[in-house]
Amino acid sequence: MDESHRRVSIDHFNGFELLDVFGPLGLLGMLPQAFSVELVGRFQGFVRSSQGAEVRATVGYRDAQLPDIVLVPGGRGTRSLVNDTGFLEWLAAWASEARLVTSVCTEAAVLAAEGPLDGFRATTNKRASGWATSHDSSVEGVTQARWVEDRSRWTSSGVAAGIDMTAALVAHLFGPETAAAVAGGAELEIHTDPHWDPFAAANGLL
Repeated sequence: MDESHRRVSIDHFNGFELLDVFGPLGLLGMLPQAFSVELVGRFQGFVRSSQGAEVRATVGYRDAQLPDIVLVPGGRGTRSLVNDTGFLEWLAAWASEARLVTSVCTEAAVLAAEGPLDGFRATTNKRASGWATSHDSSVEGVTQARWVEDRSRWTSSGVAAGIDMTAALVAHLFGPETAAAVAGGAELEIHTDPHWDPFAAANGLL
């Protein structure tokens, strides 16, 4: 991995959650000298989100370059992806060379189903916690967490938590001052404590 610049590849699939992608992308896009972002889809072209808006994938799976950082969003489409053998095999092979694999929300279920979370701690959307971690018994589900960093795997709780995880990732790579500057530029108050999580109790998980 180039220590001064990272290639971030964000996977898209039908039924992805918009904020899972564009929350993190908004922060990363404020550091063009540090990150280049590629939107990857099954094929080059438009991919429909859970909200109905379509986003253009700039490259298809077959031609996607090996990334430094993989970011995969959640969304309603993950419910079918966990049973899509072809997709799971592609994602496992494509992400295998990445230095960091990150997920937002229910995408942790897909990572569990395809193997990259084997033996790792992970969290996910509180309303899908049991379902997400049921796909691999070797995954240690963390119920109360805004995000979880376990070696080369970063997973966040639901939707907006992906923004906090991204800010923490920026701090991890380039220092807390850079992360604070990005958050300030976005007029965003981020949660810097990964254990801050009122939603576990609110959803009856504690």
